[in-house]
Amino acid sequence: MSRAVLDAFCGAGGAGTGYHDAGYEVVGVDINPQPNYPFEFIQAEATEFIRNYGRQFYFIHTSPPCQEGNTLDLGTNKGKFKYPQLIPSTREALMATGRPWAIENGPGKKPMRRDLMLCGEMFGLGVMRHRYFEFGGLSVPQPQHIKHRGRVAGYRHGEWFDGPYFAVYGEGGGKGTVAQWQDAMGIHWTDVRKEIAEAIPPAYTQYIGKHLWMNTRS
Repeated sequence: MSRAVLDAFCGAGGAGTGYHDAGYEVVGVDINPQPNYPFEFIQAEATEFIRNYGRQFYFIHTSPPCQEGNTLDLGTNKGKFKYPQLIPSTREALMATGRPWAIENGPGKKPMRRDLMLCGEMFGLGVMRHRYFEFGGLSVPQPQHIKHRGRVAGYRHGEWFDGPYFAVYGEGGGKGTVAQWQDAMGIHWTDVRKEIAEAIPPAYTQYIGKHLWMNTRS
């Protein structure tokens, strides 16, 4: 598997699809069943799988669920829930493999470096969807953070606001139809709202995958 990418904590495959589009063979791992995952899928605890098999892959991408420290958890939901912090244990497992790797997570107070920040506007998408990446053994150029064209469409305090972006999470609030979410994210192989909401746009990891490919060829 010299050109294989392990997509750990894979969910429905937003990250994995980007690496596939960049020319890689992709294998997804998740503790939960993922019937809509579009590539080879193994149901297993992701960190344990990385420890046991990570060395067999050229590159390992991880998206550990980390509600702890999320912007929403620090604000609206502050103190309501207690979540496990999986980033440190994931990093430890990744470093032990000796392979290049990425940890991806959302905004908030997270125990990770911000080596790269990607926004949907950088790729002409209908979401802002800011996501941060920490890398090991890989360097990816930071694109310019283009000025947002407007605000996110939806209701705020009972008032409707129009805008070029959709809020791809939660329910209500005029957040858009499933088809609008699919188009905004560039995700069309699943029509399950929860799966789309928990994914990242494939354009993000396609961008990373292209630089991974260039590093490999150099």
